[in-house]
Amino acid sequence: MARILKNNLFKNKRKIRYKNTKTMDITNIYGTTKLANGVKMPCLGLGVFNMESGNEVINAVNTALDTGYRHIDTASMYLNEDGVGKAVREHQVKREDIFVTSKVWNSEQGYENTLKAFDRSLQRLGFDYLDLYLIHWPVSNTYKDTWKALEKLYREGRVKAIGVSNFLIHHLKDVIADSEIQPMVNQVEFHPYLIEQELLDFCSENSIQFEAWSPLIRGKVNEIQIIRDIANTYNKTPAQIIIRWDLQKGVVTIPKSAKPERIKSNANIFDFELSEEDMQKIDALDEGKRIVGEHPDEF
Repeated sequence: MARILKNNLFKNKRKIRYKNTKTMDITNIYGTTKLANGVKMPCLGLGVFNMESGNEVINAVNTALDTGYRHIDTASMYLNEDGVGKAVREHQVKREDIFVTSKVWNSEQGYENTLKAFDRSLQRLGFDYLDLYLIHWPVSNTYKDTWKALEKLYREGRVKAIGVSNFLIHHLKDVIADSEIQPMVNQVEFHPYLIEQELLDFCSENSIQFEAWSPLIRGKVNEIQIIRDIANTYNKTPAQIIIRWDLQKGVVTIPKSAKPERIKSNANIFDFELSEEDMQKIDALDEGKRIVGEHPDEF
């Protein structure tokens, strides 16, 4: 398996806009972005946070796969890996065509603990490998040992890609400075009120794919007048506008919904393109404001 070497973090930084590259295809629901190790990650996925492990998550995953989604994001802490696994295993879409992410929770971190937590996640999912495994939060004095466990799992071929979640620049530098394999993905709270352009730039410059959790601010995007106005212009919903905005910024996005009609609606974003002017209008909403989650240094 290819080794992902560290990039030079001390090169002169330039202020850039995070843009799509030729490796990110957002022309249809099956579009993917190529991670640093060559693994293809679907650009649009379904988040399953707070879904019950039984029929709720099973039905949501089935609806998503029927609609064309090929990316499902879960976590140990969500307590629904077994339901996600059941839906994926029993669906007509082949397992190898579905990109499944899980995460190691804070209380499970540390080298040996993480290896055991990974085994438990695989057992609950009923899989023999994961597509992506993330460190859920940067637990102080622990996440570097946790990362070494993820490196081991990657080298053994038990996971196709490894990454982090809720990591800021100083966390990323800390991990990369003392590792042989650098994170391939950073999944963070990302929406119009919290863009974190410097973090976006850093990830872009260091071949770390940016991924948005809670992109719709738990439905609050429907209350933002500027987004409502833009949505009317394109005859789309505010949610569809923001999901499209994510993708045009080169950000993988995993909107969460258990409702079939919304899962389908969230995927109806490949028949239009936001103008540069409208992209900038949404960018201008940035307040550096966390609405859903805690600050990673304080959580």
